[in-house]
Amino acid sequence: MSQRQLKLNAFLMTAGHHVAAWRHPQARADGGIQFEHFKQIAQTAERAKFDAVFFADSAAVWGAGAEQEAQSRSAQADHFEPITLLSALSAVTEHIGLIATVTTTYNEPYHLARKFASLDHLSGGRAGWNLVTSANAAEAFNFSRDAHLAHADRYNRAEEFIDVVTGLWDSWDDDAFVRDKQSGRFFKPDAVHRLDHQGKHFAVRGPLNVARPVQGYPVIVQAGSSEPGKELAARTAEVIFTAQQTLADAQAFYRDVKGRLARYGRTPDQLKILPGVFPVVGRTREEALEKYQALQDLIHPTVGLALLSGMLGGADLSAYPLDGPLPDLPESNGGKSRQHLLVELARRDNLSIRELYLRIAGARGHLTLVGSALEVADQLQEWFENGAADGFNVMPPTLPGGLDDFIELVLPELRKRGLFRTEYEGHTLRESLGLARPANRHTAKAVPA
Repeated sequence: MSQRQLKLNAFLMTAGHHVAAWRHPQARADGGIQFEHFKQIAQTAERAKFDAVFFADSAAVWGAGAEQEAQSRSAQADHFEPITLLSALSAVTEHIGLIATVTTTYNEPYHLARKFASLDHLSGGRAGWNLVTSANAAEAFNFSRDAHLAHADRYNRAEEFIDVVTGLWDSWDDDAFVRDKQSGRFFKPDAVHRLDHQGKHFAVRGPLNVARPVQGYPVIVQAGSSEPGKELAARTAEVIFTAQQTLADAQAFYRDVKGRLARYGRTPDQLKILPGVFPVVGRTREEALEKYQALQDLIHPTVGLALLSGMLGGADLSAYPLDGPLPDLPESNGGKSRQHLLVELARRDNLSIRELYLRIAGARGHLTLVGSALEVADQLQEWFENGAADGFNVMPPTLPGGLDDFIELVLPELRKRGLFRTEYEGHTLRESLGLARPANRHTAKAVPA
């Protein structure tokens, strides 16, 4: 039995990850705004011993740059704000981690630090923050701006943002709040630390008006794979969500990012790399292929084209024939790494525009696996054991059915191979992931995992 085991997150989106998931007969079309839907799924993932549930987010309607016809056919127009949803889910779960995406581009550090500290306390130490810099340019128009910040400026802001947030989480010593009724002392006066940050982007006095989080810091996650994104992750992240198409590409990314850690005084085990995987699983390969094709048949062409345009940074493809090649495109100011990945995929496999949007309609550039439980488990094991992944961000094609299939069919096979847990190792997300509790910069050393 392998001593090292996979880390698995359930990446949840409304009715599922496939762009046409909401149209599937067994999917809940209104799932994005139904708490009972997410409660059931989170509890299912917890029974299966997933490390965490994860929610992406955008502070604008997804596909807001697309024409109205395409927007009106997308299921991503209404969904819960993730911290609010995870706060509710914290009350109906006990062990599973709760990770939310919140952008550094259109938020303030004090607000974010306070919300995640609160979620960590509400959940007993299960919060995680997925730090992003907003690939969706439409967000700018909701925050008094007439244009999206440049990519380099977004990362420059993010570098300072995370330093302010972690500084605020260290506002209080772990034993600061004595709440001694007899003496009348609520907290130790020498156990509070004012931040007094003055930087290029932020001036934040502090302290935070929430006690230090249960985990010290909520687990810090990052999803950027551009050069600035990898460098920020090497300095600050504890988990990386990444999109990789091949074993060789995943291995190169893994070596690259892990190789950067030493210059920040970090070791490889302090960062978990979790590529996204979109699994369509059947009892046989033929059954899986039928499930996949049934979803592909539900894609409306305007939705497929709008999805591709958005993933390419808002590129206007309307003037090009769907069955012709992807044209040369200017560099995106959105997600640079995803644009590069999709262009490389189209060139490598000689895909037309239509073939490319069909290829990404489920996984959006992440790894797509269609097959039997044995076939899916084999590929996950191959990546895990060959320096490409520490685990995976599982992206169910439909909800709840796609997650149920993975749990029922794939997890038993992974457990048979000793690759996935049968019980949680502790109560916090850090304990599940094998991550140390960070020291308060003002007091003691880090607590080992």
